[in-house]
Amino acid sequence: MAHTTQAVEGLFAHAFFDLLFEAHTVHRHHFDVNEIQISTLLSIKTGGCPEDCGYCPQSRRHHTSVQDEPLLSIDEVLAAARRAKASGAGRFCMGAAWRGPKERDVKRVAEMIAAIRDLGLETCATLGLLGEGQAEQLAEAGLDYYNHNLDTSPEFYGEVIGTRTYDDRLETLARVRKAGLKVCCGGIVGMGETRRDRAGLIAELSALDPPPESVPINLLVRVPGTPLADRPGLEPFEFVRTVAVARICLPTSRVRIAAGREGMSEELQALCYFAGANSVFAGDVLLTTPNPSVTADQALFAKLDLKTSSPAADRAEQTAGPGATHDVDSEPRARA
Repeated sequence: MAHTTQAVEGLFAHAFFDLLFEAHTVHRHHFDVNEIQISTLLSIKTGGCPEDCGYCPQSRRHHTSVQDEPLLSIDEVLAAARRAKASGAGRFCMGAAWRGPKERDVKRVAEMIAAIRDLGLETCATLGLLGEGQAEQLAEAGLDYYNHNLDTSPEFYGEVIGTRTYDDRLETLARVRKAGLKVCCGGIVGMGETRRDRAGLIAELSALDPPPESVPINLLVRVPGTPLADRPGLEPFEFVRTVAVARICLPTSRVRIAAGREGMSEELQALCYFAGANSVFAGDVLLTTPNPSVTADQALFAKLDLKTSSPAADRAEQTAGPGATHDVDSEPRARA
């Protein structure tokens, strides 16, 4: 159900524990609260991107330590996918620093997708803006999810990005849906936006029809050399509020804590899981920024009694609908 920015902003204003209680109730209604979905994200083509996204160290417009690298070979990608599966990942995501892929790129990525599917992993790709027919090619290869984030609210978007428009992003998402692919779409917080902007992002996500199956919430990693490197950090409890509000407004989506987890304490992560986050990226590196080690994640999940979901279970859940099994007898109260 779509929510207005004003209604979402009203959720943010609720007393902290009331907000967490409601978010956890919604979460428990639609998901097993003791289960977490694990994805691994690999940069298959690093650096040299022509876009000017203010947060991104891979833009050729920014002076960072990231070096341009060519597209990885299928053998290199498969080796990484096997390591991801061995460490407990159920979904393997591939990211490429392009404005959008050329036809030859789509064909090579399609080969990777088919090979990774043969390993029994779900597949996800984030390749930039898609042209006519490209989403269909990826779907034919067996792609499960396509990631394309809205990043922030329409009102704040121009403060961060100038080389592609909000409508460009929505057009790619429409092409992804038309091809029958699942959507992974979220945003970044801590870029200097206001709470209203965070509410606006969640309102936009809830307005997508249907809403994204997967919603990554990234906490800005302030990389030296990027325009946003000096932005002040987001207050941790505000990040938890953002997760909780996303869970309430997107009750059947997997909400993922994505970039920025390396700087989060175990206690902060636990609050996020209670508030409705039920997916993470695993692996020491997230594209080009640090991420908690697999060992550290496994230790935390053990402390919290969280079990990891399997690709087969995730596919069955998306087929049957996330609310197919739960242990809450009554519907959560509607707040927005």
